[in-house]
Amino acid sequence: VEEFKTRIRGKSQNLESDGRPNLYMNGEEIAQIAKDVDALIGCSHAFTPWTSMYAYHNSLKDCYGDLSDYVSFVELGLSADTDYADRIKELSEITFLTNSDAHSPYPLRLAREFNRFQLESICFEELKKGILRTQGRKSVLNVGIPPQEGKYNETACIKCFTHYELKEAIMKEWKCNSCDGRIKKGVKDRVEELANYAAPNHPEHRPPYLHLIPLAEIIAKALSQASPLTKTVFAEWNSLVTKFGNEVVVLVDASIDEIVPATDER
Repeated sequence: VEEFKTRIRGKSQNLESDGRPNLYMNGEEIAQIAKDVDALIGCSHAFTPWTSMYAYHNSLKDCYGDLSDYVSFVELGLSADTDYADRIKELSEITFLTNSDAHSPYPLRLAREFNRFQLESICFEELKKGILRTQGRKSVLNVGIPPQEGKYNETACIKCFTHYELKEAIMKEWKCNSCDGRIKKGVKDRVEELANYAAPNHPEHRPPYLHLIPLAEIIAKALSQASPLTKTVFAEWNSLVTKFGNEVVVLVDASIDEIVPATDER
């Protein structure tokens, strides 16, 4: 990491002040430095309409040039899942990650999306083997919210959030009828443009994808709370997490029979 930062320092003005700094280099230049320092490289929230790879490029080759084969993972983002990405032929051999960013201070925002790997220990070398699927290490589960819950899934106005069909947005020249705001192309429509297959074509190495809603949001809905950030929701969330160790165990591993005695019956 330190070596990578040293190599890119002159290409960024906010490297030390922003968790997602602006980097004035093209994809092939970045990939070359990653390869030089033996780092892994891939694109995060690959389909979102703002800063993603597929928002500005039609292929990995288009972005990463001759180093496109060095790209070892694609992170799908909150508005896409395996069914979306596996309609694109060039992604069939690449490991998919489902990671939610952590720029919110609320614990319930952590691990809205996560991955489960089969590894011998927790270290970079083991995770690298898992992402590259070597020596028996591999991803065994992707977990994320349903794509339709992601705010970039549908083509919509960025100001008033009115949704549009893609043809309609093009006819309106990407200008919203309701408020004159700008219409942004959604992930669903972008995948449709890029797709090689009419239906998902999952390779054998692709693990299951589990759609989940964060535990605090489930509790809020069950207890008729207007927000998952209320004291009532937090008390119930904290009780479950304390009993089972973490939210993932509650959502994925514990049985309903185990959970029911530990919480409000609703």
